[in-house]
Amino acid sequence: MNINPIVIDLSHYDGPGTDYVKAKAAGIVGVIYKATQAASYQDPTYNAERTKALKAGLKWGAYHFGEKGNIQGQVANFVQTAQVDPDSLFCLDFEPYDPNTMSLDEAKQWITDVENQLGRPGECVLYSGNQIKEDLGNKVDNFFGSRRLWLAQYGTSPTVQASWQTFWLWQYTGDGSGPAPHTINGCNKNIDISSYQGDPTQLAAEWASGQVGPPPPPDLVVTISINAPPGVRVEVSGAAPAA
Repeated sequence: MNINPIVIDLSHYDGPGTDYVKAKAAGIVGVIYKATQAASYQDPTYNAERTKALKAGLKWGAYHFGEKGNIQGQVANFVQTAQVDPDSLFCLDFEPYDPNTMSLDEAKQWITDVENQLGRPGECVLYSGNQIKEDLGNKVDNFFGSRRLWLAQYGTSPTVQASWQTFWLWQYTGDGSGPAPHTINGCNKNIDISSYQGDPTQLAAEWASGQVGPPPPPDLVVTISINAPPGVRVEVSGAAPAA
């Protein structure tokens, strides 16, 4: 499968020092940054890096690293810390973290509660790889399947669990594992990079909600024919309709 490196995900481990202007010039469209973990941890670099990335013209996303237990506390931690606006992506990182790995039911509760608090039903992105595949097996789960999958799989032939037909984003490399490229100009070496199968304009349009907005209305063209006798001066004035 072709790799189109277009999204980076970062945390305090590798975010500070990133030149987002150079990353954008290298083709990166969006950044998804760790905001929180469990019920009490907040990434101390989140706000500063968001400011720099947005100033560089990049799309912004926030993710929560889920753990088992105290889902209400985890929801509050994320919502209060991430400060997700309507133009930002939000995501649950659902991966192994023994002995504190989040369960499927807990993941559903976290997603539902965050979506409800943000007033954005169905818009949460799920980041997962083997965890969702192992937990669901061959079962088709409509709850998860109705949301965008950000697949973590470091190989050349990514596969998705039966609840999805395909992934939305594919994290093909992390910390130097997986196929190249492992680096992006302006970023620290061997970061997590994701591929997107569409073009940058499409990704930007569906970044926050997953839905591409309606196309703008076509320009209104009015054709007027005037038959004037010789010697009669004709003047026509017009103005563009209000936006």
